Amino acid sequence: MILAIDGILTPAETAALRDAAGGLDFTDGRATAGRIARAIKANDQAVPSDDLDAIRAKATAALMAHPVFAAAARPKAMTPLILSRYREGQTYGMHVDDALMQGLRTDLSFTLFLSDPESYDGGALVVSDAVEERAFRLAPGSALLYPSTTLHRVEPVTRGTRLCLVGWAQSWIRDAGQREVLFDLDRAIADVLAREGRSALLDTLTKTRSNLIRMWAA
Repeated sequence: MILAIDGILTPAETAALRDAAGGLDFTDGRATAGRIARAIKANDQAVPSDDLDAIRAKATAALMAHPVFAAAARPKAMTPLILSRYREGQTYGMHVDDALMQGLRTDLSFTLFLSDPESYDGGALVVSDAVEERAFRLAPGSALLYPSTTLHRVEPVTRGTRLCLVGWAQSWIRDAGQREVLFDLDRAIADVLAREGRSALLDTLTKTRSNLIRMWAA
């Protein structure tokens, strides 16, 4: 399941993080790439600092608080976010993310876009599955969430600067199909609640959701 999630950050929050990022130092992004990916990765990543930690904390809190992200990812733990910058000519070739990062199993990958897509050309995040490739250039403050098992790439930036935060989540629900079942069930529960309020059907649905989580959580 690939989800584009709007409104992780408000426009004001996005602008504040983008402005804060402008004061950070950056280094070669290949330093955090695996042996194979290092040859196809060309971007910049923010150097660790207290200011970067503040950006990470704000973005992580916003992700965890967003109901769609929480329902789709059901995050048990997340890696520290990477603040990534692509300038003109920079790109990241087709790759799959490492299965383990900083002691976590990577079930889900996500990119939180900070730059307005009108401010740069190229730089689409392209996600490939067995049928097609799909390209995403989301509005600032929006996130793309997708399985870490997926091949993906970042097209070369041909104008401007693409700024984003990337990260990985280990989910309480390891199986992607089970996560999708629970996500659909969440939406059904919300719909029943909005139309009918509390009811016997709602109680049955919430009981089913809780019991499925209990069966599948790991």
